[in-house]
Amino acid sequence: MTCAEILEQARAALSPRCTVCPVCNGRACAGRIPGPGGKGTGATAQRNFSYLAEHVKVEQRVLRAPFETDCTLELAGKQFATPIFAAPIGLIEGNYASHLTERTYAEAVVTGTQQAGSVAFTGGGSYDGCFLEPLEVIVQAGGWGVPTLKPWRMELVEERIRLSEQAHAIAIAMDIDTAGLPHANKSTNALLFKSQDDLRRIAEMTELPFFVKGIMTADEAVLAAEAGVYGIIVSNHGGRVLDHGLSTAEVLPEIRAAVGKRVKVLADGGVRSGVDAFKLLALGADAVLIGRPYAIAAFGGGAEGVRLYTEKVTAELRDTMAMTGCRTLSDISAKHVRIV
Repeated sequence: MTCAEILEQARAALSPRCTVCPVCNGRACAGRIPGPGGKGTGATAQRNFSYLAEHVKVEQRVLRAPFETDCTLELAGKQFATPIFAAPIGLIEGNYASHLTERTYAEAVVTGTQQAGSVAFTGGGSYDGCFLEPLEVIVQAGGWGVPTLKPWRMELVEERIRLSEQAHAIAIAMDIDTAGLPHANKSTNALLFKSQDDLRRIAEMTELPFFVKGIMTADEAVLAAEAGVYGIIVSNHGGRVLDHGLSTAEVLPEIRAAVGKRVKVLADGGVRSGVDAFKLLALGADAVLIGRPYAIAAFGGGAEGVRLYTEKVTAELRDTMAMTGCRTLSDISAKHVRIV
């Protein structure tokens, strides 16, 4: 299977909800929620892509001795071959198409990323199966996945944490910004905004590393760190929860400066290639999540498509590291990019 074949098959499977544009910049799908688009005018989703592409530039450095690049990463007590992970996507049929279900989509991303030495964050959604079916896939994969909880009432959160522990999941996450999704009120279980005290209670409920997703300011990053979370994910939910917001790449450096090394910092938003992943790593991320392109890979090629896409973007990251003089991920820093 080739990348061209994956895109062709995905275009047929996803039409008309997603047209698999040559450039996945959020313009053609603006306002399509449920769907792959951004909220309102789609300005935030588009800014995620455009700021990273137009304003964050990579500085070439090749005056060095030869070396082999090393993309390996330790996170949540596990070793990964790449710092590029699949972001959580749920409500598959509502957001994308009926060619895949919650279970078969999870099978594609969990299996494909695992084969490539990566990992998938699995999603949730408006009904119980959106969380429970992907969790069953994680069980089948020996716990190799990160189930992502919604900001439900605390009793349900604890119940789902116990299920994640029984699944021997690598970690858990919660995308707290889903409380602002336009269709949040249609969820079977209410999606509620979470306070710092709520995050502290959740972190204390489990020994699993806990990531909180949806952090977009330095002050909230500090609050999350003080609550005892293992990591934060700098994310505006792909521009799907707030119109006319800042891009993740814009706020990432100040967030990293605010929390230092107290917590792990992951980031997503507008990442379409290994070069984009390098940019976010240089701006302060420990690892990077990718959303929409993984959906395209899964619909176009199942687990094989996901594996090939992961290997492709990792190869692009390796090439960028080689051309900037970075042998390991720890060598990547702000000096390797320039904001223009």
